[in-house]
Amino acid sequence: MLKGTLCTVRHVLAADLTTFIALVNDLPSRGAFFSMQFKSPEAMRRDFLQSGFVTEDSELFLIEDHSQHIIGTITHFKSRTPASREIGYRLFDPQRGGQGYTSEATRLLVDYLFNAYPYHRLELLMDPDNTASERIAQKHGFTQEGLMRQAFFIHGVMRDVKMYSLLRPEWQARSR
Repeated sequence: MLKGTLCTVRHVLAADLTTFIALVNDLPSRGAFFSMQFKSPEAMRRDFLQSGFVTEDSELFLIEDHSQHIIGTITHFKSRTPASREIGYRLFDPQRGGQGYTSEATRLLVDYLFNAYPYHRLELLMDPDNTASERIAQKHGFTQEGLMRQAFFIHGVMRDVKMYSLLRPEWQARSR
């Protein structure tokens, strides 16, 4: 469990499943930047029983506020090279945006990944219009690398994607 001043980042527990599945599959809460695809509750329960949402390729965490309410998710998963991981996150309630939860969860996860694993590079990919995600990337020292043209399928159309990255030496310099 990773603890910050605003939130806790932790693995999904069996007791969380009903709430977690309902939150993940709440399509209206996804907003403009997330896919409208959803997974059946039975498939999600099966995945949880098989792996607890933790595999060599990915690891899923919940973001909890201090009242122990599940407010979002943050994950890291296999990227294009063995030394890289991509980070993804989502708040379930848009009213929670701008309060620092996602930013703190990102910092906690970045520190965890660089302290616990030999990854050299972390990546954040986002819609070019997602200024909140861009602020998080910049706040934590990620560097914009470029634009991947029409790489995400969101709300029935192909969307461009901005890529940001943070290298281990950059993180080490900021941590001093």
